[in-house]
Amino acid sequence: MFTLKHLANELPNLSLPGMEKLSLDSTLQELSLYDLTIESSQPGKDVAKALEANPLLPGVIVLEKGQLLGIISRRKFLECMSRPYGLEIFMKRPIKSLYSLVPTDALVIPCNTLIVESAKRCLQRSPELVDEPIVVEIESQVYRLLDIHQLLVAQSHIHELATNLINEQTKSQMLQTEKMASLGQMVAGVAHEILNPVNFIVGNLEYLANYSQDLIELIAAYETEVNPLPERVRNLREEIELDFLKDDIKQIVNSMQLGTERLVKIVNSLRNFSHIGDGEKKPIDIHECLESTLLILHNRIKYSIELVKNYGELPPVSCYSGQLSQVFVNIISNAIDALMEKVSVAPKTWQAQITISTEVVEAEGRSWVLVRISDNGPGIALEIQGRIFETFFTTKPVGKGTGLGLAISHQIITENHSGKLNVRSQSNKLEDFSCSINTEFEIMLPLA
Repeated sequence: MFTLKHLANELPNLSLPGMEKLSLDSTLQELSLYDLTIESSQPGKDVAKALEANPLLPGVIVLEKGQLLGIISRRKFLECMSRPYGLEIFMKRPIKSLYSLVPTDALVIPCNTLIVESAKRCLQRSPELVDEPIVVEIESQVYRLLDIHQLLVAQSHIHELATNLINEQTKSQMLQTEKMASLGQMVAGVAHEILNPVNFIVGNLEYLANYSQDLIELIAAYETEVNPLPERVRNLREEIELDFLKDDIKQIVNSMQLGTERLVKIVNSLRNFSHIGDGEKKPIDIHECLESTLLILHNRIKYSIELVKNYGELPPVSCYSGQLSQVFVNIISNAIDALMEKVSVAPKTWQAQITISTEVVEAEGRSWVLVRISDNGPGIALEIQGRIFETFFTTKPVGKGTGLGLAISHQIITENHSGKLNVRSQSNKLEDFSCSINTEFEIMLPLA
């Protein structure tokens, strides 16, 4: 029997098992939902019996001819019963008469809605409704009831999970940043140590070329003045193949000069790349920055990837050169990884390709330097395109990527350079070799 004694009892605390299983992507269907629907024509005593039988029940769902009419929460029902003559008036009368006194604009939310989003919508209700239960739609015309307290506890748990995850990511990012800084210092030191002997070689190559030319001219003059040559000289001349030696020594010196020039460029590229934390922006040549990056990655590109450059006329751009080099390295390295994956199953007639284009464009009332880096790899799946700039997100297996590349690149371009980093991609099967461009990253840097 439902009496006034029940009205005086406080609601028991909700036990919320299974909270430890919730994740950031958990939805309403993972919470405990109450299944109790009552037709509006039933008497009020049926509601009282249901609430008495289940102390945790937050209320009942009221239907009218199978259609959702609304809800009567435990709190609203107890308020009505506690009124003078409430028990006598409402216990035997249809619920509809009771519902007309406590109409509630029921909040109906699909069961696949995220818990965080649902909690936000609940708290945006008017103050008199903020404690009312929520109607969860399982499928068309199938409803369950969710207690607001349980929802808020679940939201709190998810908030705690998110906070812990952010703390872990922050620590990992700090460690990674420290590693990158240490690596940059080490690379800069090694590059400096390499550059010293290289400069010594470069400085002396010019003298070597002049000296060798002088000796060749001296030998030619000697052969002209002394005729015939002594037998010992003729034998030695044939033994060392003097004619071949005179031609080859020039080629050797030229090759050494080209090699040392390339080595100087590589070392300078490493030094520029190691300056990730440049103190201030400086006007730089974007093409020179791209060429330095390609020089560093040349060993990964040269064997099986065709590199196409469509450079336009660009003015100097005020940038942190080391940071911009890191962005280029990250994006081009990802393109190489994708192409290498496709090369493994490609026919011999298919050519892996990376295309780099630059130009000046007008957008949003100002001028921008636009750099496009595209490839004809397998593309990026549509379901993950929205996440590729998230910190630590990666599609690579454990041990084959930190997940930091694109997140840091996005931060460098958008926050440090007030630019934009966009991506366009169409996901294709590895066996599809018909498209010339599958993924394109677009870097926009503002001009002063």
